[in-house]
Amino acid sequence: MLDDWQKITRERMQKARSSLTDAFSRIRTGRAQPSLLDSIMVSVYEQLMPLKQLASISATDARTLSVTPWDKSTLSAIEKALRASDLGLNPVVTGLVIRLPLPALNEERRRELVKVVRHESELARVAVRNVRRDALSRLKQALKDKTITEDEERRAEDLLQKMTDALVGEIDQELARKEAELMEV
Repeated sequence: MLDDWQKITRERMQKARSSLTDAFSRIRTGRAQPSLLDSIMVSVYEQLMPLKQLASISATDARTLSVTPWDKSTLSAIEKALRASDLGLNPVVTGLVIRLPLPALNEERRRELVKVVRHESELARVAVRNVRRDALSRLKQALKDKTITEDEERRAEDLLQKMTDALVGEIDQELARKEAELMEV
């Protein structure tokens, strides 16, 4: 029973951390990264489709992304979706390729992005602590139902705290890495 509990708790905590990684990948740094466009949805074929299912995305240099649609009839819809996105990009169509030059970040924008990154990491920490709280309440209930002993509960609580501390430490490391990346000129 405790092995299943531990596995489920670890998986839930890892989901909180992976959602932070996804959120960080959508925050633009000074470099062009294809993952920046992962959240773009394009209205084509009478439905919304992710951009990465409609085109190949590559970084041609440090400040330019290149989007090449697989179907040339989707070119205008992709351009429209890129203009409407909240990324603040200005797509330039050259033939069958859409180029996205990324403007350099100024100091003020970098500081705003650092605040966003800190907020996202705090949300991830809260999610990990909520998983811990739920696991602790399940342990208390199992003890009350007499399905585990007090010693097992104590060991499980210690293990739970170690898992929580390890994941919060990983979140802090990822935050420090992303902050350094953002402040890099």
